[in-house]
Amino acid sequence: MSVAAEECPQCEQLLDQFVSQTMFKVQREFCPKCSQQTRTTEWTYEFNDDYKIEDFKWGTIEEFNVNLGKKLIEDYVKTWDYDASWLFCIDFLRREEFEFDTHYKYQVRWSIPTRCKPIPRATASIFFTFLLSKVKPKNYPVEVFYVLETNRLIHRTNESRFREEWLKDIIESKTLLISSVDF
Repeated sequence: MSVAAEECPQCEQLLDQFVSQTMFKVQREFCPKCSQQTRTTEWTYEFNDDYKIEDFKWGTIEEFNVNLGKKLIEDYVKTWDYDASWLFCIDFLRREEFEFDTHYKYQVRWSIPTRCKPIPRATASIFFTFLLSKVKPKNYPVEVFYVLETNRLIHRTNESRFREEWLKDIIESKTLLISSVDF
């Protein structure tokens, strides 16, 4: 057990809950006897913080177009918690056709311009993908996910909570890299 968990009862409780849920999932996946007995049990994660991820409506496959995608991303990003000094711009990158779906790719570029440095030394990007199925009915919702620059983790919009620290980490790593390069 970590030192932080020993000092904080809430951390200890969350850690115990996480361990028991992980053990349950392992049993359910790998033990045939346990998987039959516990198949109906659902686990939910409880956090002490009152934040609730909003169920954002992305529209249907039939309604979607490139301009609507930009507008929806802008509206969605405005629901995030971040400091007012951050500015962003949204660019449509490309449309990719596949056998069973079409992907629309967008880039949201973030920066913190200041009076002294109106052109920032580094920016952070978040790449959004709208997935429009060719096999589902046209009245089905569009699937949307995003990936942060330098990361591989795919964030589902109605399942993942945005953290401002992600942008700060990207900009900090770029700034460190730039300062280490001699021209």
